[in-house]
Amino acid sequence: MCYNTVVQGKNKEERAGFLPAHSSMEEKIEKIERFIGVCDELVTGSYLAAESKISEALKGIAGSRELTNLFAAVTDGYDYPAAKRAFLRTPAERGQARVAAYLPAERQEILAYVFCLFVELDAGTLRLNDFLLRYFYVDGSYTASYSVFAERMVKPFRDIVKECFPACGKRGQIALQRKKREDALARFAESIPVERRRVEARELREEEREAAALLFGELSAAAGRRDVTEIRALLSGYKYFLRYIGGEGAESAAFFALAEAL
Repeated sequence: MCYNTVVQGKNKEERAGFLPAHSSMEEKIEKIERFIGVCDELVTGSYLAAESKISEALKGIAGSRELTNLFAAVTDGYDYPAAKRAFLRTPAERGQARVAAYLPAERQEILAYVFCLFVELDAGTLRLNDFLLRYFYVDGSYTASYSVFAERMVKPFRDIVKECFPACGKRGQIALQRKKREDALARFAESIPVERRRVEARELREEEREAAALLFGELSAAAGRRDVTEIRALLSGYKYFLRYIGGEGAESAAFFALAEAL
């Protein structure tokens, strides 16, 4: 139930065409790292920002296919009401700095439990203020009580998510992938005029020459905009054009090979 509540909005957006059906590996990693960054802010940040950060974390899950798959798996068949009875036990007595809320022992259950807790807090069916003072009471202070909650519940949750995605958080990985993509795009852009000269050197009818000029002009413009999706669409048409004029060969194969690296 918790998982369905979070992702139903995302599914509507995907059906409407606002979210891409597929993302590049770099985009996938960036989304997960943004989510982990929000969790970092929940662990180290202010109590005053906690509710908005919890909402942001849930939106991050809904916006990432990898995260939605993870939380769909861990919450499948999960009995959250029973978990609450088991792990939100005797409330802390006022005036005592002790925790009366506990985490499950299993990593999968920790993910499911804290995720469902976030959903309940975000929905307002569980008020953060009341929750903190009831189960994490420290000197009547929301700030101090929140610090205990963040340390005891949010931090283990964040750490497990990190371990589920070891590719995330590696220093320089995103920058390295971006540089590889930029380098591949630059090599492809440099090859466009070379391929154009090769094709225009052939004996072409006037309409074929005009079609070639249009194709190469659009390819150059798309490369200038760094629009890889349009480049691929144009190359699909260019492949048929080459076949039509009998212009396929080793040079065109090398040209398409450069595009494959985009």
